[in-house]
Amino acid sequence: MTDRDWGEISLGRLFHTVRELRARQIAGQVRRRLAPLWEDAERFAGRPSPAWPGVAWRPRVGLLPPVCESSRERLRAGWFEFQGQASPLGWPPDWEAPGLPALWRYHLHYFEFLWSLEWSEARELTLDWIARHPLARGRVGWGSYPISLRLLNGCGFFFGLHRERTAGDPDFEAALWRSVWLQAEWLRTHLEWHLLGNHLLENGIALAYAGSCFAGPAADTWRREGLAILRREIPEQILPDGGHFERSTMYQARAVYALGALLDVGDEELRALVDEPLERMARALARLCHPDGGIALLNDSALGAQPETGALQGWLARLSTREAPSAGPGVFALPETGYYGAREAAGHYLVCDAAPIGPDHLPGHAHGDLFSFELSLAGRRVVVDAGIFGYEPDERRRFARSTRAHNTVEIGGEDQCEFWAAFRVARRGHPRDVVFRERAGGFALEGWHDGYTRLPGAPRHARRLVWHRDGVLLVRDRVEAARSVRAVSRVHLHPECRIEATEGTGVRVAHPGGVFQVRFAGSGVLRVEPSRHFPRFGTEHATLALAFAAEGARIEMGFCIASGSEALGYDLAAGATFGERSYGW
Repeated sequence: MTDRDWGEISLGRLFHTVRELRARQIAGQVRRRLAPLWEDAERFAGRPSPAWPGVAWRPRVGLLPPVCESSRERLRAGWFEFQGQASPLGWPPDWEAPGLPALWRYHLHYFEFLWSLEWSEARELTLDWIARHPLARGRVGWGSYPISLRLLNGCGFFFGLHRERTAGDPDFEAALWRSVWLQAEWLRTHLEWHLLGNHLLENGIALAYAGSCFAGPAADTWRREGLAILRREIPEQILPDGGHFERSTMYQARAVYALGALLDVGDEELRALVDEPLERMARALARLCHPDGGIALLNDSALGAQPETGALQGWLARLSTREAPSAGPGVFALPETGYYGAREAAGHYLVCDAAPIGPDHLPGHAHGDLFSFELSLAGRRVVVDAGIFGYEPDERRRFARSTRAHNTVEIGGEDQCEFWAAFRVARRGHPRDVVFRERAGGFALEGWHDGYTRLPGAPRHARRLVWHRDGVLLVRDRVEAARSVRAVSRVHLHPECRIEATEGTGVRVAHPGGVFQVRFAGSGVLRVEPSRHFPRFGTEHATLALAFAAEGARIEMGFCIASGSEALGYDLAAGATFGERSYGW
């Protein structure tokens, strides 16, 4: 942990964080910390590799190129860009990248930039990495997660897309095989049991992918061990409704991409294992995208981190010969994941979060967003989640995870969960008694959570959301406590939104797709406050939030959002009137 992490720690936080871990995680953490006492990385690197076994696979389509933020010209000029931050590392780059954030340095070693280069340029960089970044303990490029992603990119690029060019250079092929063998051997002896989740899934995918690429007993071992991990992890991580159990749409897209790579290799056993779960995941991902094609920013999620969903779906359709999953108009429910919403022909889209923050043993990518939502009207995002700036444990990271940054109710200035450091969570809230009902013209969703019961007075927040297909959303909140508390309900506007008028508890907002209105109800006070939106890694936009604050031991409040400029009325008991139409509960 960093010095900042230790500054946030307390015995109580540590207890409530560690108590949820699985025994295998704890054992993995112990092994990881004690391994330097007996393990000699340099000696491991000196082991002789098997003779070149030859390529065994026959990819069906080829790997879909991953996202690369730097153009070939910028890379050749020595500029490498990851997570919205460019740095002049030279050509070939300084592989240690001193002074840059840890995750940025991780990205450098994923080798996703290979796909932007000519084969000869990729060969030059790869040979330089082999020579100047050898295996050593603590070296960032030899972490299990960077190895996992680099194996996909290296094998897919050199032994897939450019198989003939690579085979025509026997010296390079031999050096590359030696490096791949060493990376895969190090990975299989350093699986990320201390983390589990998407990291372990990537470890298994990488071993199965590299194991399918080559002939010989070493590759057979990688493939067999990768399959064992996948058989264990896929049933747990891919939920029955197709959601990923960490509840991040970004990591859902990554899992779809990585499992699609396995579908491509032409291995029938792998195909039988991943085909149906992958189809489920792809269907769910299609539902979790706004009309602009981008993912909803639920939990740790950012636009542009994974291939565009349309390209991803098209690639999967070519791999499976199935039609790409559609996301046509209508209500959708992912009950095991906890996401519900609707997509309308007029371009309206709503997604509501009634999900647990993630697996209790793995909440690192969670945000304080219980009963939050995102909304598009007339095809444009208008109510947004905070998104994510980065993973460094700074003020922006804390804000992005906070309840204050989401479209839900904050009580006593606290978060629904005790977030600390960059990825840790102590006491956390859970959704309770969630009920979803599809109804004529929309749906209703309600439930409550216990995230604030740790506070004085043990307050509870209950919310009901009712959606009407012509772009009207009704929200009613109830906060009950054994003592008076202060509750604030927020609606975060997209940076392209502009407040045209505010009158009492009503606000008129213009956006590129038209106009919408928000009207609050209850015995509270409305104000407009500054907020921030992080739609992509390393990108920050100033925006505004509508904040409705009330105090008491029993608080009833809510708001209505309606697309259009007609007169809007809202009552907590009766519902809304919009022009001459009525919208009830």
